[in-house]
Amino acid sequence: MTMDAGKYDQEAIDAHRSWRGKVDYSSKPTVANLHDLSVVYTPGVAAPCLEINKHPEQVWELTGRGNLVAVVTDGTAVLGLGDIGPTAALPVMEGKCVLFKEFAGVDAIAIALDVHEPDQIVDVVAAIAPSLGGVNLEDISAPRCFEIERKLQERVDIPIMHDDQHGTAVVALAAVINALKITNRTPGGTRTVITGAGASGIAVASLLHSYGVEEIALVDSKGLIVPEREDINLYKREVAGWSGRSLNADGSIPQIADVLPETDLYIGLSGPGLISPAMIASMNREALVFPMANPTPEIMPHLAAEAGAAVIATGRSDFPNQINNALAFPGIFRGLLDAKIPNVTDAHKLAAAEAIANFVGEPSADRIVPSIFDEGLGQAVAEAVKSS
Repeated sequence: MTMDAGKYDQEAIDAHRSWRGKVDYSSKPTVANLHDLSVVYTPGVAAPCLEINKHPEQVWELTGRGNLVAVVTDGTAVLGLGDIGPTAALPVMEGKCVLFKEFAGVDAIAIALDVHEPDQIVDVVAAIAPSLGGVNLEDISAPRCFEIERKLQERVDIPIMHDDQHGTAVVALAAVINALKITNRTPGGTRTVITGAGASGIAVASLLHSYGVEEIALVDSKGLIVPEREDINLYKREVAGWSGRSLNADGSIPQIADVLPETDLYIGLSGPGLISPAMIASMNREALVFPMANPTPEIMPHLAAEAGAAVIATGRSDFPNQINNALAFPGIFRGLLDAKIPNVTDAHKLAAAEAIANFVGEPSADRIVPSIFDEGLGQAVAEAVKSS
């Protein structure tokens, strides 16, 4: 089965033109007479303002702040489209807002910023934070996204989450948890290779490591990331020693074909056609293969299966086991908002991944993650986050 990348293009353009924006900002109260006006606005509105002034925590009860997330981008890394700028990124941000509302009842607003320096973005978002319950950073290029998320969380007392990192990592881990069950593996005994060392690749490696996967080889466009390399940033350097490997004897950088043999788990967050059937065949028996590049994965699922892969997951909706961030982020923010949690920790992400994995019930090779349309998933994730 293949996906026609342009199949929905004209329909999407026509629909967006008719919608004129995918999010409808409607009022909760009605204003039908002078009494309504006096309660909603002046003079009655002064009372809740003064109440919040005396007791700032009342903002969560007297306004919509406690259920509002800003989806913030600068448009530098949009889907597979790259740096298309903040204005062109708006349809994606509005789409994210729809998913927040549809799957977790979270109100969300799209914010596209025409500033690109990390400190500028931090300053702008921090300045509007008093209106918000949380911030979903979206489609901001690496490595700037790491710095922006860290600095912003230090500045504000509401949760900040870069979904390209952590949403991907949570759902990928959920899939890994169930794949390990099916093949009777343990986290500590699972030798892992990840291609792609951008925001999502590093986040996936970090969360897998927190879960107990000890040996993780991260491969970027130049090859295996090892401590001896001088051309890696500080974020790559944090994971450089997890593979237990080093440069080749001749000083060259090991490539993916050198790294993949006799490993158990492959996760692709890189680009199309990177992995050959022979590479999959070189992995251990009952290999777990997650080629997640979109729209064309690192290896097509049927080729991976023919080469011996036991469990396969992709980023696409036309194959089983779609690693879709929307399985995670609505429920994660629902839980953060409900419990008034000020920041996102590994404990929250691990709990969310476990909840997603457990929601499957009895996993099989064709069902290691739930469907985005499975009723109750968002609330299950929220409850796990709240109790973690």
